[in-house]
Order: sequence, then C-alpha cells, then structure tokens
Amino acid sequence: MASAQPIVIYPLAEDGGRRVRVNERFVGLAYGLLDIVEFLRLAGLEDVDDDWVRQSALIEWRGEGPDGWRPRHDGPATRTRRPRPM
Repeated sequence: MASAQPIVIYPLAEDGGRRVRVNERFVGLAYGLLDIVEFLRLAGLEDVDDDWVRQSALIEWRGEGPDGWRPRHDGPATRTRRPRPM
C-alpha cells in the first residue's frame, strides 16, 4: 500500500534499526533520529533537524513513533522508555 507521506520510517528490525524510505527509494537503516536527519539531508532536504523529524506531517511512522528505538548493545534488545513523572 502506498503511503500518502513521502517519507516512511518502518518498524524496528531485529537489530534495532528502522528502514527509511524517501518517495519510492529506500535510503538507509536508521538507529536513531540523527541517522534519519542525515538520510534526509542526503536526499536533498537541507533544513531538517531532529525536531523537524519528530513533528513533520511529511513522515509516516510505522510501528512506534520517533521515540521508539532500541539501544545498541550486545545484550538482549529492549525498547527505551521515557521516565514517567511520579
């Protein structure tokens, strides 16, 4: 199914990375927001930063949103979670 948004971030892979597609082209495997920023810059979007990536309506997040990443380490993969206020 084609996406209405030109940028698609796919769900987490086994290694904690997420595939990134710009238009109809896969541009890389991201392990964090800064990887996405770099892929978008290489694709010609000059003025993007991590805040833009978090908020842009041009991005479709499949699976978890912009905070859904796993830390890279040799132990079992776990999802990072934000601390909740008490």
